[in-house]
Amino acid sequence: MGVLTYTDEHTSPVPPARIFKASILDSHTLMPKLLPDAIKSIEFIKGDGGAGSIKQINFSRGFAKHQIDEVDEKAFTYKYTLIEGNGISDKIEKVSYDIKFEGSPDGGSIANMTTTIYTHGDFEIKEEELKAGKEKVLGLYKVVEAYLLKNPDAYV
Repeated sequence: MGVLTYTDEHTSPVPPARIFKASILDSHTLMPKLLPDAIKSIEFIKGDGGAGSIKQINFSRGFAKHQIDEVDEKAFTYKYTLIEGNGISDKIEKVSYDIKFEGSPDGGSIANMTTTIYTHGDFEIKEEELKAGKEKVLGLYKVVEAYLLKNPDAYV
């Protein structure tokens, strides 16, 4: 098994509590509303959103299942693992994500994400594929951020 780990950092003018509530705690409700052409629905097929829960995201083309490993609403941390569906293949066993939102000096937030990809055998992921994956994740945060900036009373 191969293991590839990388980190990303994203700054936002939105405070950590708001962006955590919207993008993590209420993503099953908010994301299908913000991106109806891409995300058809998000449902918990096991649990209620806490550690051990399994969330299924139904895309216009396929699905993904996430196992929630840890949620800490006070520390604004979220850990989950992509275990099935889009992104999993005969070459990729699973992908784990560790996200932490922290306050920034300007009142906004800094999101740090560590992604760990577990591959079967010696399979190597191309730089273009990593970049495309990073851009998709950043795009989701930008959509939530834009919504929160346009709706200052949401998720306060």
